[in-house]
Amino acid sequence: MTNDHPSHTRPAVLERFAQHALAGYADTYQGQIELLVHSENATYQVRGLRQRFVMRVHRAGYHQHADIASELAWLAALEQAGLEVPVPIAGLDGEAIQTVELPGHGHRYVVLFHWIEGGEPDQQQLNASFRRLGAINAHLHRHARSWQRPGNFQRLTWNHQSMLGEHGHWGSWREAPYLDARGSALISEAVQVIGTRLADYGEEPSRFGLIHADLRLTNLLVQGDRTRIIDFDDCGMGWYLHDLAAALSFFEHHPDLPQWIDNWLAGYSSVASLDASDIAMLPTLIMQRRLQLLAWTGTHRGTPQVECLGPQWVEQTVGLCQLYLQERPVGALARA
Repeated sequence: MTNDHPSHTRPAVLERFAQHALAGYADTYQGQIELLVHSENATYQVRGLRQRFVMRVHRAGYHQHADIASELAWLAALEQAGLEVPVPIAGLDGEAIQTVELPGHGHRYVVLFHWIEGGEPDQQQLNASFRRLGAINAHLHRHARSWQRPGNFQRLTWNHQSMLGEHGHWGSWREAPYLDARGSALISEAVQVIGTRLADYGEEPSRFGLIHADLRLTNLLVQGDRTRIIDFDDCGMGWYLHDLAAALSFFEHHPDLPQWIDNWLAGYSSVASLDASDIAMLPTLIMQRRLQLLAWTGTHRGTPQVECLGPQWVEQTVGLCQLYLQERPVGALARA
């Protein structure tokens, strides 16, 4: 997603950033650091004597300090509204965002959060999980529409140009691996159609506002009847129904896609309403998200995450574009 994507930074260097950051917190928050996930950011568990915490070491060059502060402002507002979201911990200097310098490696922003209990939704009950996800998303959107953002609020914007333009936030889809001339031509045509349809759809406040932008099932933590929402790192301004497209990430070709969408919409409609023009844009938003992910594979070429997708995933992406241009229904690729 940036020129300095995670594979360019050695795990040992990231751990040094984490260790330096931890020294800036009170004794209560000290503990053993263990890597949880090294993808876009490096996320660590801090295991103390009595409790655990989560530390996020931000990747370089993606967010400014003001962007992260704005994310934390929304999290604070969501918590106040009764939603269970990550809660940051201030360092000894009173700041929730720590800036850590390492000679020869520049600086990184670091945030420590309270630990959130729970596990991912049951993968054996995906229809119920998507209903839960849709309802949670509706609560987020309802809050976003009514929340008065601070005057200095600053987050990335997720529109057609920033997702699929030559200088998109996640790179250019043209740089994706395994892409041939035929595939590039089909995708280019689809991108133009997507852009025209989204321009007609517009960015009115009723359909374009503050979104999570990456609310997949993996970013929910479930414990009994309680559902917690995590990983707001990509939150920003975008079409509200982009959140549904993001929920389907990497599996847009799956044969069960239509029923996942139906269940997400059922959950959403139990909290908030959508009109016919919103529903009509779903194939376009889903196609745009798939191509945004294709751009992501270009900036992450050679990483395990991209290599495990392989050429078949790119072929499926081209197939989805062809069906999209033929006005075939969502999910048609798997049944073609």
